[in-house]
Amino acid sequence: MNSRAYGIWRCVVGAKELRVKEVGASSKQGIYFYDVDSDTWVYQPSEDPDPFIPREDGYYVMYFDNTKCPACRRYDIYWYSFIRRRAKELKDFRFVIILCGWFAKDCESPKAAATFTAFDVHASPTTYLVHVKNGEVRYKERYEGVLTDSELEKAVPTFRERAEKAERGEPVEKPIKEEDTLLKLLKKLLQEASKGGAQG
Repeated sequence: MNSRAYGIWRCVVGAKELRVKEVGASSKQGIYFYDVDSDTWVYQPSEDPDPFIPREDGYYVMYFDNTKCPACRRYDIYWYSFIRRRAKELKDFRFVIILCGWFAKDCESPKAAATFTAFDVHASPTTYLVHVKNGEVRYKERYEGVLTDSELEKAVPTFRERAEKAERGEPVEKPIKEEDTLLKLLKKLLQEASKGGAQG
């Protein structure tokens, strides 16, 4: 078991671990950690109602996913491709999926629901990048909406540098601005509306 996949967590369902190639709409709700060596997502069973807050030093890429979220299924296309291509190169990075049905209000996993609440997630997909040092969250970035492959490439591999700048007290600029994601969303909505108008 790769310790970089999910640190000290041990995931056992009955006598064996629950592992999946991809987490999706039909997956068991809860928290999954990526095992780089086997290219699988390992489910972490827990009845613990406390949120998952990263405590082991390193860099975390956390994907807040909902089973009833069509945009999440579009994001999956970019997310899984990016993880498979880049995870081995990104030392000290851990990849996590927090899966609920529909945010904290419709979630079969108390821990996943509490994690949605703790990170104040009200849009899906949401991607959080988190830097932990000495057991404390020192810096984080939040990206709402579908990130394309090129946006993941802009945000994730360079996160360590931004976290180190923040640690030194230097100003940090996110590589993807909130206005960019809002404009992208508005453009998509307008495109869908014009398609609907043309069909109707």
